[in-house]
Amino acid sequence: MEQARIAELQKKAIQIKLDILEEVFSASSGHPGGSMSIADILAYLYFQELRIDPKNPKWEDRDRFVLSKGHCAPGLYAALAERGFFPTEDLKTFRRVDSYLQGHPDMKGVPGVDMSAGSLGLGISSACGMALSAKIYNKDYRVYTVLGDGEVAEGQVWEAAMFAAHYKLDNLTAFVDFNGLQIDGAIVDVMNSTPIDDKFEAFGWHVIVIDGHDYNQIEAAVEEAKATKGKPTMILCKTVKGNGVSFMENKAGWHGKAPNAEEYEKAVAELKAQL
Repeated sequence: MEQARIAELQKKAIQIKLDILEEVFSASSGHPGGSMSIADILAYLYFQELRIDPKNPKWEDRDRFVLSKGHCAPGLYAALAERGFFPTEDLKTFRRVDSYLQGHPDMKGVPGVDMSAGSLGLGISSACGMALSAKIYNKDYRVYTVLGDGEVAEGQVWEAAMFAAHYKLDNLTAFVDFNGLQIDGAIVDVMNSTPIDDKFEAFGWHVIVIDGHDYNQIEAAVEEAKATKGKPTMILCKTVKGNGVSFMENKAGWHGKAPNAEEYEKAVAELKAQL
């Protein structure tokens, strides 16, 4: 990828992170850490890869995206708003009782959300259904989903993994946000699901391991996934929770906590300095 294009995507990711901070600060609640660790993946998908039309969110032939780790809705909402699906100023209403931007994605209320999510494990299952539907009806759209590394401890994830391999869903690409932390601490301490890559491979998936903050690696993995036939692809993304804000990085405490006014200003300043 050309350096100029990488720089553009990096700026988009930083803006997504700024939006995430504004959302959770305005709501005094939310999940900033895991939202920020997938900002680069979201920037790549929404501004480089996905075949979508903000003016026609329900376009039948669009690519589908499912945020399986639905608690990271601030990241998805930020990407959708920046892509033009709804006004960015609405992000300030995140989690308000009268807002359509609730704490988890709602496909009935939010333009651009392809599947409601929140119960961990259900997202990848829904993505499997979408991919199988495309096969049945001879549609050429692709389906992408993002899971958390803590989420893969859910049994339903492995039922979906088995399903996807059985039906040879090569139009399905799953990203696992492997930041190593979940709400209660390190995943290896809470419920060790590693090696995640070997497990997906054993279930019949094509597996690629990358740095989830490197756009060249993200692009190469996505292209490899599109070229892989006869099996789904899982891209294991090594990421940093709270990426971009020094005092949030690699801290499990920022899984589901909003910054106070002082922390918000410090975080915003750090991110704007990266623009």
